[in-house]
Amino acid sequence: MASFKVNLVDTSPIEGQKPGTSGLRKKVKVFTQPHYLQNFVQSTFNALSAEKVKGSTLVVSGDGRYYSKDAIQIIIKMAAANGVRRVWVGQNGLLSTPAVSAVVRERVGADGSKANGAFILTASHNPGGPNEDFGIKYNMENGGPAPEGITDKIFENTKTIKEYFIAEGLPDVDISAIGISNFSGPDGQFDVDVFDSSSDYVKLMKSIFDFQSIQKLIASPHFSFCYDALHGVAGAYAKRIFVEELGASESSLLNCVPKEDFGGGHPDPNLTYAKELVARMGLGKNPDSNPPEFGAAADGDADRNMILGKRFFVTPSDSVAIIAANAVQSIPYFSSGLKGVARSMPTSAALDVVAKSLNLKFFEVPTGWKFFGNLMDAGLCSVCGEESFGTGSDHIREKDGIWAVLAWLSILAHKNKDNLKGGNLVTVEDIVKQHWATYGRHYYTRYDYENVDAGAAKELMAHLVKLQSSISDVNQIIKGIRSDVANVASADEFEYKDPVDGSISKNQGIRYLFDDGSRLVFRLSGTGSEGATIRLYIEQYEKDSSKTGRDSQEALAPLVEIALKLSKMQEFTGRSTPTVIT
Repeated sequence: MASFKVNLVDTSPIEGQKPGTSGLRKKVKVFTQPHYLQNFVQSTFNALSAEKVKGSTLVVSGDGRYYSKDAIQIIIKMAAANGVRRVWVGQNGLLSTPAVSAVVRERVGADGSKANGAFILTASHNPGGPNEDFGIKYNMENGGPAPEGITDKIFENTKTIKEYFIAEGLPDVDISAIGISNFSGPDGQFDVDVFDSSSDYVKLMKSIFDFQSIQKLIASPHFSFCYDALHGVAGAYAKRIFVEELGASESSLLNCVPKEDFGGGHPDPNLTYAKELVARMGLGKNPDSNPPEFGAAADGDADRNMILGKRFFVTPSDSVAIIAANAVQSIPYFSSGLKGVARSMPTSAALDVVAKSLNLKFFEVPTGWKFFGNLMDAGLCSVCGEESFGTGSDHIREKDGIWAVLAWLSILAHKNKDNLKGGNLVTVEDIVKQHWATYGRHYYTRYDYENVDAGAAKELMAHLVKLQSSISDVNQIIKGIRSDVANVASADEFEYKDPVDGSISKNQGIRYLFDDGSRLVFRLSGTGSEGATIRLYIEQYEKDSSKTGRDSQEALAPLVEIALKLSKMQEFTGRSTPTVIT
């Protein structure tokens, strides 16, 4: 058994190590600077109570992006030096973010150990490679992201750090081979357990969904399906679940080999970046002539999802509402009812209407999955989602892309249980249009302005806040732009008081709420690695079922014009068009 000793390394603070909504994300070139990763990891250990570190079990894995393998070895050595008892690593360093949450919550080691927390190495939907992005975040013992109390402490620690601990004499561990490596150090034995990346997650999915009914759907000659992992970590689960467990053909998998640079692509499952899937589903500039019935995509770390029908896009806001409306009948895990539902503030109010109709508890929270986690830990929420292609439930404490795909396949299986052998299938488009007929339609779009000068972005937001001091002036400006738009009834900066712990989150986005239920929302996003991203959300509610079939951009055109002129978007940013329209 190899032994190691603990080295104390002198260091000094490095500016800008403030974790955003999902950890710390920077360019690889930043992370590979001397002491950069080490400072952040030690600051995290120092932010945790001693019992969460000494003698603990820690998961260290991620989406496999460039620099992950090096980072895993550094964190293993630092964990050993900080008195951690054992580190669990997914084979090849691969674990999707939802699988990490599942492993923390569900896995029991050979010696009966349970995980106390996790370092997840991901920059989510951001590109990977030597010149692209890397990221790290810490998840707690409930499997969810560290709360603000911890991330604030981590940031404070990065500003005062003077030294970090690292093991000397501990060799690199072979993370490609499943098995346990044992070492001895000053605190006693230290183990590294490399385990199969997919087993725990697959077991959990099989306890939630009726795999037999999905198998029957996939086996039907009338049904076809396509799943695109965008060369992210979802590829490590796709073959196991969709092919081996559910019987889909391997040809239904696209880009399902995980790659350090995501095949040179941008692993963001939307209509802009998932071009191959979009074309395969009969949409986009060069659509296939015979698309499958159902398509889905994942992002780099497999916590996001995009759902498509044949020549039909399902907005994430509609997706979570439709899952909530159909969950009890279609998904065994929810057969006894939903505890409640929740959405992030920028997400459309489609879920609100379902909650009201089904008499469910409903919560509107700031962007960031940890807010859902608090509600779930308190037994208040079963299904939740956000417009940025994140959907999930209380089975774990992260959003879960493959879970959302299995939820949709379950709904399709339930709706088609009597007509798989003959007759017309109930399609994705049928399900969505039936939902609109029942609950009304929330026309919705999001404009992203990426890598905007941070100063200009702050000025634009300050301008929007200043306007809110006089609603009558705002309505005068609006009427000067378009006379066919409703009046603004109220405007504010969204603030959230957590019903579980009483914590208050301020400045969570600027809202303009109209008389007819329409909304404009402006937010600065914390998930980019450079500059600022301004997100503009535009929503128009339509109850009249004869008007729910309009083209979305056409229905929203008046509000889009108002939003761009009211915010002086081009004047402040110099951008005449957004980077991405969703």
